[in-house]
Amino acid sequence: MKIQVMGASASLLALTWYGSANAQTATPAVEASPNDTLTEVVITAERRHTDLQQTPISATVLSGTMLAELGVTTVDELQFATPGATINNFGQGIDFNIRGIGKDEHNSQTTVGVVTYRDGVATFPGYFQEEPYFDVSTVEILRGPQGTFGGQNATGGAVVVNTNDPIINGGHTGYVQAQFGNYTDIGVQGAVNLPISDTLAARVAFNEETRDSFYEFTGPGGAAYTSNPGNLRELSGRFSLLWQPSTALSVLFKTDLDSLNMGAYPADPYYDTNDLYHLTANSPQQGIDRFGRSILKVDYMTPDGITIRSVSGYQRGITDYVADLDGTAAVNDTFGDIVNESLWSEEVNVISPDKGFLTWIVGAYLDNDTYEFPPPYEFYIGVPPGSIYSEYLLQGTNPEAALAGFGQLSFNFDHGFQIQIGGRYTDAKTTNHVQVLQYGTFLSDVQTAKYVNTSGKLSLNWTVDPDNFLYAFVSTGFRPGGLNVPVGLGIPAPFGAEKLTDYELGWKNTSFDGHLRTQIDGFYDDYRDFQVIIGYPDYPTFSFELNNPNTTHLYGFEAQTQAVFGALSFDAGTTIMHSSLGTFYATDPRIASTTPCSPDTGPSSASCIDLSGHSQTYAPNFSFNLGAQYKFTLNGGDSLTPRANFGHIAPQWATLLENPALGDRLAARDILAAQLAWTHHTFVATLYGTNLTNDQYVAALNSGLRFAGIPRQYGIRFFKGF
Repeated sequence: MKIQVMGASASLLALTWYGSANAQTATPAVEASPNDTLTEVVITAERRHTDLQQTPISATVLSGTMLAELGVTTVDELQFATPGATINNFGQGIDFNIRGIGKDEHNSQTTVGVVTYRDGVATFPGYFQEEPYFDVSTVEILRGPQGTFGGQNATGGAVVVNTNDPIINGGHTGYVQAQFGNYTDIGVQGAVNLPISDTLAARVAFNEETRDSFYEFTGPGGAAYTSNPGNLRELSGRFSLLWQPSTALSVLFKTDLDSLNMGAYPADPYYDTNDLYHLTANSPQQGIDRFGRSILKVDYMTPDGITIRSVSGYQRGITDYVADLDGTAAVNDTFGDIVNESLWSEEVNVISPDKGFLTWIVGAYLDNDTYEFPPPYEFYIGVPPGSIYSEYLLQGTNPEAALAGFGQLSFNFDHGFQIQIGGRYTDAKTTNHVQVLQYGTFLSDVQTAKYVNTSGKLSLNWTVDPDNFLYAFVSTGFRPGGLNVPVGLGIPAPFGAEKLTDYELGWKNTSFDGHLRTQIDGFYDDYRDFQVIIGYPDYPTFSFELNNPNTTHLYGFEAQTQAVFGALSFDAGTTIMHSSLGTFYATDPRIASTTPCSPDTGPSSASCIDLSGHSQTYAPNFSFNLGAQYKFTLNGGDSLTPRANFGHIAPQWATLLENPALGDRLAARDILAAQLAWTHHTFVATLYGTNLTNDQYVAALNSGLRFAGIPRQYGIRFFKGF
């Protein structure tokens, strides 16, 4: 529903950059063999288990232990753990962009451009993005369009979250962890493997956290604020069951249940000069997500080594959000919605053996995703609420569906040469069945839009020797368009699909006898039909979504490295990029104007702004991360390991209009974190601190409100493995 309411030499050089890549086992943080060399990093993005250092893809792979050491518990913190990512959390949704491409408009009809997979299933493409990371095996962050395997919402990239599976005959193993921190932050999580028979095992995992709000509120006239200021109360659980009656057949079932009460997503006007965490409000506030996911994965290997795989998923959730829309105690302006979403999907793969001159994968994908805005008009914007002269109300459904077929061929020649050809055909449809009440006038919107696309990848790869891998490819991605809903001007036209073409060169190297691993790549992107909200050309006081009529160009350079030398280990990475819009004119809907303004021709005036050459939104031109640790061995086999992490993201624009007077310029983010871990056998006690300098940065801009980033947090964490 589209509504805007107004996240060797080159190897030596690479030592200064950050970007971790860890194997899939949970420990240790920097995966090393007994002689302190790095072990193979496995990536599953292309439906096989492949070595990241010999796969033509730019990616970061983080183990579960590394997530904890980097302070990554939700998707928000990934931007400080991987090159090229920005995540701007504005409350009921997240703007996740990689290389400046992803999601840039705050509504449900604009789907994500960085898709998240959980245990092989694509998750909700908009809401329910704060699902915590617990009992995780690996998180893979893939940069660039994943048109063959990622699907229609992977123009910027993809995030693949793999949780730990049960282990048959693995014993009663697991862990329990507790933490205590400032803001009365109390958390506990754990998991246990349950062997049932020689062919059956289960795993149970849970996560619970409570925390007081980061914010202090004042109500009208300086009185106490009586609504929820943002106290966190979340509870999650996961049950997994693995059946392997033979070496040829494997059946895995997983169910996740989450109740995430964020309390509120507080914000204040962009022009305020007060402390970001001292706010005023008079409207109630609420932010609750409740959802569940069930996954059934069946793998069968034929006698000739061909794998037939089925991955079925069903997800259902309800999000309940209320916000003080003006961000002050002076005006009674409220936004709220209750949205039910159900998503079921099915993917089937047929996968050849890994060896041979020709290896291949073919697959089919089907999903159906339905948003329901329940009656009586549970989506509302009001000044004040309840007044027919100012209130906007909406109810109805927005079902979406997609059908796709895809495949990849790999030709493996002598001397390490390889050619890969992949493609995906997608047929997507979206429909509105909604009713709107605006200024007391009833408006009905019943319309359908369809989007068809073929995307894919052509890659030329060369394994020079076991330590050097070169690749060059062209890859494309696609994100479907959507439907604008009425805002008093009849039924507006749909907005079209986005398309991206990525040209990339890369080199992956392992050196110093396996102690240092490096990835370096350069990319050039043509970004066509970028989806953006602007003022109506003839009625600029209303806003709607359309496509940038000319191509945006983005190009840049990425590098990441990981090393272990005895007790010392470190990792680093960087992204340097530039973006430039093609010819495009727009009226800023935040500024009153009655002058017509065509997106294609303008003409340029004081109110019709020429955006040519402006930067892509959420596309900082520079970011880097750096982490290091040293393990001190103590008497009795104990160890003491200090670690420090630093992440920098340069300033970025929140809108194409680039008006700093309206808060469009988001300042740089500089986040320093540290921890000190004492290990005694399977017990670990860790003192931790995140955002140690208490950098107060604006994490997102939406509807004229600024949303603060997470302030300094510190505490102690106890971990016991068994």
